[in-house]
Amino acid sequence: MNLPDPIALDSGLIAEFEEDRWVPGALQLLVDGTPQSHVNLRDPSELFFEYVRRIGHVIDLFRPAGEPVSALHLGGGAFTLPRYIEATRPGSRQQVVELEGGLVDLVREAAPLPKRASIRVRRGDARDVLGRLPEGMLGAMDLVIVDIFAGSRTPAHVSSVEFYELIRPLLADDGVVVVNAADGKGLPFVRGQAATLASLFRSVAAIAEPQVLKGRRFGNVVLLASDPSSDASGGDLDWLPRLLAGGPHPARLLAGREFEEFARGARPVTDATAVASPAPARELFDRG
Repeated sequence: MNLPDPIALDSGLIAEFEEDRWVPGALQLLVDGTPQSHVNLRDPSELFFEYVRRIGHVIDLFRPAGEPVSALHLGGGAFTLPRYIEATRPGSRQQVVELEGGLVDLVREAAPLPKRASIRVRRGDARDVLGRLPEGMLGAMDLVIVDIFAGSRTPAHVSSVEFYELIRPLLADDGVVVVNAADGKGLPFVRGQAATLASLFRSVAAIAEPQVLKGRRFGNVVLLASDPSSDASGGDLDWLPRLLAGGPHPARLLAGREFEEFARGARPVTDATAVASPAPARELFDRG
Protein backbone atom coordinates (compact mmCIF):
# COMPACT_ATOMS: atom_id res chain seq x y z
CA MET A 1 0.00 0.00 0.00
CA ASN A 2 1.44 3.34 -1.07
CA LEU A 3 0.83 5.90 1.66
CA PRO A 4 1.35 9.67 1.37
CA ASP A 5 4.33 11.27 3.08
CA PRO A 6 3.91 12.81 6.55
CA ILE A 7 2.74 16.43 6.54
CA ALA A 8 3.11 19.38 8.90
CA LEU A 9 -0.27 20.68 10.03
CA ASP A 10 -1.06 24.35 10.58
CA SER A 11 -0.60 23.70 14.30
CA GLY A 12 2.98 22.59 13.68
CA LEU A 13 2.18 18.97 14.55
CA ILE A 14 3.14 16.16 12.19
CA ALA A 15 0.42 13.90 10.76
CA GLU A 16 1.14 10.58 9.10
CA PHE A 17 -0.46 7.26 8.25
CA GLU A 18 1.00 3.84 8.88
CA GLU A 19 -0.24 0.39 7.96
CA ASP A 20 -1.54 -1.92 10.65
CA ARG A 21 0.84 -4.85 10.35
CA TRP A 22 -1.70 -7.20 11.95
CA VAL A 23 -4.89 -6.24 10.11
CA PRO A 24 -4.71 -6.29 6.31
CA GLY A 25 -6.26 -3.19 4.79
CA ALA A 26 -6.22 -1.20 8.03
CA LEU A 27 -4.45 2.11 8.64
CA GLN A 28 -3.57 4.13 11.71
CA LEU A 29 -3.36 7.92 11.79
CA LEU A 30 -0.67 9.42 14.03
CA VAL A 31 -0.48 13.08 14.99
CA ASP A 32 2.86 14.01 16.58
CA GLY A 33 3.35 10.33 17.35
CA THR A 34 0.01 9.97 19.16
CA PRO A 35 -2.40 7.43 17.63
CA GLN A 36 -5.47 9.44 16.63
CA SER A 37 -7.53 7.09 14.49
CA HIS A 38 -7.63 3.53 13.24
CA VAL A 39 -9.69 2.60 10.21
CA ASN A 40 -10.22 -0.73 8.49
CA LEU A 41 -10.80 0.16 4.86
CA ARG A 42 -11.96 -3.36 4.03
CA ASP A 43 -14.47 -3.43 6.88
CA PRO A 44 -15.32 0.02 8.31
CA SER A 45 -17.72 -1.64 10.77
CA GLU A 46 -14.71 -3.05 12.64
CA LEU A 47 -13.53 -0.65 15.35
CA PHE A 48 -10.16 -0.92 17.04
CA PHE A 49 -9.60 1.56 19.89
CA GLU A 50 -11.43 0.74 23.12
CA TYR A 51 -13.21 4.06 23.51
CA VAL A 52 -14.22 4.10 19.82
CA ARG A 53 -15.80 0.67 20.24
CA ARG A 54 -17.80 2.01 23.19
CA ILE A 55 -19.02 4.92 21.05
CA GLY A 56 -19.81 2.41 18.32
CA HIS A 57 -22.11 0.56 20.72
CA VAL A 58 -23.90 3.83 21.48
CA ILE A 59 -24.43 4.28 17.74
CA ASP A 60 -25.77 0.72 17.54
CA LEU A 61 -28.22 1.05 20.40
CA PHE A 62 -29.62 4.58 20.54
CA ARG A 63 -31.83 4.02 17.48
CA PRO A 64 -33.36 0.88 15.93
CA ALA A 65 -30.71 -1.16 14.11
CA GLY A 66 -29.95 0.00 10.59
CA GLU A 67 -32.10 3.13 10.80
CA PRO A 68 -30.44 6.16 9.12
CA VAL A 69 -29.54 9.04 11.45
CA SER A 70 -28.36 12.62 11.23
CA ALA A 71 -24.97 12.97 12.89
CA LEU A 72 -22.52 15.78 13.56
CA HIS A 73 -18.90 14.91 14.32
CA LEU A 74 -16.78 17.57 16.01
CA GLY A 75 -13.25 16.40 15.30
CA GLY A 76 -12.56 14.36 12.19
CA GLY A 77 -9.40 12.31 12.56
CA ALA A 78 -9.50 9.63 9.86
CA PHE A 79 -13.33 9.71 9.83
CA THR A 80 -13.53 6.33 11.58
CA LEU A 81 -16.96 6.91 13.12
CA PRO A 82 -18.54 8.54 10.05
CA ARG A 83 -17.42 5.46 8.10
CA TYR A 84 -18.88 3.23 10.81
CA ILE A 85 -22.24 4.98 10.70
CA GLU A 86 -22.35 4.73 6.91
CA ALA A 87 -21.53 1.00 7.12
CA THR A 88 -24.06 0.19 9.85
CA ARG A 89 -26.74 2.82 9.13
CA PRO A 90 -26.60 3.37 5.36
CA GLY A 91 -28.36 6.48 4.13
CA SER A 92 -27.39 8.52 7.19
CA ARG A 93 -26.67 12.22 6.74
CA GLN A 94 -23.44 13.27 8.40
CA GLN A 95 -21.33 16.36 8.82
CA VAL A 96 -17.76 16.47 10.09
CA VAL A 97 -16.01 19.56 11.47
CA GLU A 98 -12.21 19.44 11.36
CA LEU A 99 -9.84 22.30 12.14
CA GLU A 100 -6.84 21.04 10.18
CA GLY A 101 -7.51 21.35 6.46
CA GLY A 102 -4.24 19.61 5.67
CA LEU A 103 -5.35 16.62 7.70
CA VAL A 104 -8.60 16.40 5.73
CA ASP A 105 -6.60 16.33 2.49
CA LEU A 106 -4.21 13.72 3.87
CA VAL A 107 -7.08 11.45 4.93
CA ARG A 108 -8.82 11.79 1.60
CA GLU A 109 -5.60 10.78 -0.18
CA ALA A 110 -4.70 7.83 2.07
CA ALA A 111 -8.20 6.60 2.92
CA PRO A 112 -10.89 8.03 0.62
CA LEU A 113 -14.45 8.10 1.95
CA PRO A 114 -17.05 5.83 0.33
CA LYS A 115 -18.45 7.60 -2.74
CA ARG A 116 -22.04 6.71 -1.82
CA ALA A 117 -21.78 8.24 1.67
CA SER A 118 -23.55 11.50 2.49
CA ILE A 119 -20.70 13.00 4.54
CA ARG A 120 -20.01 16.72 4.34
CA VAL A 121 -16.76 18.09 5.75
CA ARG A 122 -16.60 21.61 7.18
CA ARG A 123 -13.12 22.98 7.83
CA GLY A 124 -12.57 25.22 10.82
CA ASP A 125 -12.54 25.43 14.59
CA ALA A 126 -15.46 23.44 16.03
CA ARG A 127 -16.67 26.27 18.23
CA ASP A 128 -16.55 28.81 15.41
CA VAL A 129 -18.33 26.47 13.00
CA LEU A 130 -21.06 25.68 15.55
CA GLY A 131 -21.92 29.37 15.63
CA ARG A 132 -22.60 29.53 11.89
CA LEU A 133 -24.28 26.24 10.97
CA PRO A 134 -27.40 26.39 8.77
CA GLU A 135 -30.73 26.93 10.53
CA GLY A 136 -31.94 23.66 9.04
CA MET A 137 -29.67 21.78 11.44
CA LEU A 138 -31.39 23.22 14.52
CA GLY A 139 -33.31 20.51 16.34
CA ALA A 140 -32.35 17.99 13.66
CA MET A 141 -29.27 16.17 14.97
CA ASP A 142 -29.85 12.68 16.32
CA LEU A 143 -26.23 12.41 17.39
CA VAL A 144 -23.40 14.84 18.12
CA ILE A 145 -19.99 13.28 18.78
CA VAL A 146 -17.37 15.49 20.44
CA ASP A 147 -13.90 14.00 19.91
CA ILE A 148 -11.64 17.03 19.62
CA PHE A 149 -7.91 16.75 20.20
CA ALA A 150 -4.94 18.93 19.33
CA GLY A 151 -2.30 16.23 19.37
CA SER A 152 -3.04 14.35 22.59
CA ARG A 153 -5.01 17.08 24.42
CA THR A 154 -8.51 18.51 24.23
CA PRO A 155 -8.29 22.33 23.93
CA ALA A 156 -9.84 24.32 26.76
CA HIS A 157 -12.27 26.33 24.64
CA VAL A 158 -14.18 23.19 23.58
CA SER A 159 -14.78 21.98 27.14
CA SER A 160 -16.94 24.71 28.68
CA VAL A 161 -20.60 25.38 29.37
CA GLU A 162 -20.51 28.05 26.69
CA PHE A 163 -19.27 25.49 24.15
CA TYR A 164 -21.92 22.88 24.97
CA GLU A 165 -24.63 25.53 24.90
CA LEU A 166 -23.89 25.83 21.18
CA ILE A 167 -24.61 22.11 20.75
CA ARG A 168 -27.92 21.89 22.62
CA PRO A 169 -30.06 23.73 20.03
CA LEU A 170 -28.91 21.30 17.33
CA LEU A 171 -30.27 18.20 19.06
CA ALA A 172 -33.52 16.48 18.21
CA ASP A 173 -35.77 15.91 21.25
CA ASP A 174 -34.24 12.47 21.82
CA GLY A 175 -30.81 13.33 20.43
CA VAL A 176 -27.64 12.24 22.21
CA VAL A 177 -24.31 13.99 22.78
CA VAL A 178 -21.29 11.69 23.07
CA VAL A 179 -18.04 13.12 24.44
CA ASN A 180 -14.65 11.43 24.44
CA ALA A 181 -12.62 12.78 27.35
CA ALA A 182 -9.13 11.60 28.32
CA ASP A 183 -7.66 12.06 31.78
CA GLY A 184 -5.33 10.62 34.39
CA LYS A 185 -5.02 10.41 38.16
CA GLY A 186 -8.09 11.65 39.98
CA LEU A 187 -9.89 12.54 36.72
CA PRO A 188 -10.16 16.31 37.36
CA PHE A 189 -10.75 17.07 33.68
CA VAL A 190 -13.30 14.29 33.14
CA ARG A 191 -15.17 15.09 36.34
CA GLY A 192 -15.31 18.73 35.27
CA GLN A 193 -16.81 17.63 31.95
CA ALA A 194 -19.30 15.43 33.81
CA ALA A 195 -20.40 18.36 35.98
CA THR A 196 -20.64 20.59 32.91
CA LEU A 197 -22.90 18.18 31.03
CA ALA A 198 -25.02 17.57 34.14
CA SER A 199 -25.62 21.31 34.44
CA LEU A 200 -27.09 21.41 30.93
CA PHE A 201 -28.70 18.03 30.25
CA ARG A 202 -31.25 16.02 32.22
CA SER A 203 -29.90 12.56 31.36
CA VAL A 204 -26.15 11.94 31.73
CA ALA A 205 -23.90 8.90 32.06
CA ALA A 206 -20.28 7.75 31.80
CA ILE A 207 -18.72 4.50 30.67
CA ALA A 208 -15.09 3.34 30.76
CA GLU A 209 -12.75 0.69 32.04
CA PRO A 210 -13.18 0.50 35.86
CA GLN A 211 -9.61 1.47 36.76
CA VAL A 212 -9.89 4.54 34.54
CA LEU A 213 -13.17 5.58 36.19
CA LYS A 214 -11.49 5.22 39.57
CA GLY A 215 -8.77 7.62 38.43
CA ARG A 216 -6.02 5.05 38.87
CA ARG A 217 -4.65 5.16 35.34
CA PHE A 218 -4.76 7.38 32.27
CA GLY A 219 -7.48 6.55 29.79
CA ASN A 220 -10.60 7.59 27.92
CA VAL A 221 -14.04 8.06 29.44
CA VAL A 222 -17.08 8.22 27.17
CA LEU A 223 -19.67 10.68 28.49
CA LEU A 224 -23.27 10.67 27.27
CA ALA A 225 -25.90 13.37 27.59
CA SER A 226 -29.47 13.86 26.44
CA ASP A 227 -32.17 16.42 27.17
CA PRO A 228 -35.41 14.78 26.03
CA SER A 229 -38.84 16.31 25.99
CA SER A 230 -41.49 14.52 28.02
CA ASP A 231 -42.76 12.57 25.00
CA ALA A 232 -39.38 11.65 23.49
CA SER A 233 -38.59 7.96 23.15
CA GLY A 234 -35.11 6.78 24.05
CA GLY A 235 -33.86 10.17 25.17
CA ASP A 236 -33.75 9.06 28.80
CA LEU A 237 -30.93 6.69 27.81
CA ASP A 238 -33.00 3.66 28.85
CA TRP A 239 -30.85 1.54 26.53
CA LEU A 240 -27.69 2.22 28.55
CA PRO A 241 -27.49 -1.13 30.41
CA ARG A 242 -26.97 -2.90 27.09
CA LEU A 243 -23.74 -0.96 26.55
CA LEU A 244 -21.99 -3.09 29.15
CA ALA A 245 -22.96 -6.29 27.38
CA GLY A 246 -21.27 -5.09 24.20
CA GLY A 247 -17.86 -4.60 25.81
CA PRO A 248 -15.00 -4.09 25.52
CA HIS A 249 -14.49 -5.68 28.91
CA PRO A 250 -13.99 -4.89 31.70
CA ALA A 251 -16.37 -1.96 31.72
CA ARG A 252 -18.36 0.08 34.21
CA LEU A 253 -21.33 2.34 33.59
CA LEU A 254 -22.21 5.29 35.83
CA ALA A 255 -25.72 6.70 35.64
CA GLY A 256 -28.28 8.16 38.04
CA ARG A 257 -26.97 8.42 41.59
CA GLU A 258 -23.65 6.80 40.68
CA PHE A 259 -23.03 9.51 38.09
CA GLU A 260 -24.03 12.20 40.58
CA GLU A 261 -21.56 10.79 43.09
CA PHE A 262 -18.86 10.63 40.41
CA ALA A 263 -19.32 14.33 39.57
CA ARG A 264 -19.81 15.45 43.18
CA GLY A 265 -17.46 18.26 44.16
CA ALA A 266 -16.63 19.14 40.56
CA ARG A 267 -17.90 22.43 39.19
CA PRO A 268 -19.20 23.11 35.70
CA VAL A 269 -16.42 24.42 33.49
CA THR A 270 -16.81 27.92 32.08
CA ASP A 271 -14.72 29.85 29.58
CA ALA A 272 -13.14 31.62 32.55
CA THR A 273 -12.05 28.40 34.26
CA ALA A 274 -11.46 26.02 31.34
CA VAL A 275 -8.12 24.28 30.91
CA ALA A 276 -6.91 21.78 28.33
CA SER A 277 -7.01 18.10 29.18
CA PRO A 278 -3.76 16.66 30.55
CA ALA A 279 -1.20 15.15 28.22
CA PRO A 280 -0.61 11.42 28.58
CA ALA A 281 2.84 10.14 29.45
CA ARG A 282 4.85 9.78 26.26
CA GLU A 283 5.61 6.12 26.95
CA LEU A 284 1.89 5.36 26.81
CA PHE A 285 2.17 5.46 23.01
CA ASP A 286 5.71 4.15 22.69
CA ARG A 287 5.75 1.88 19.68
CA GLY A 288 9.11 0.44 20.53
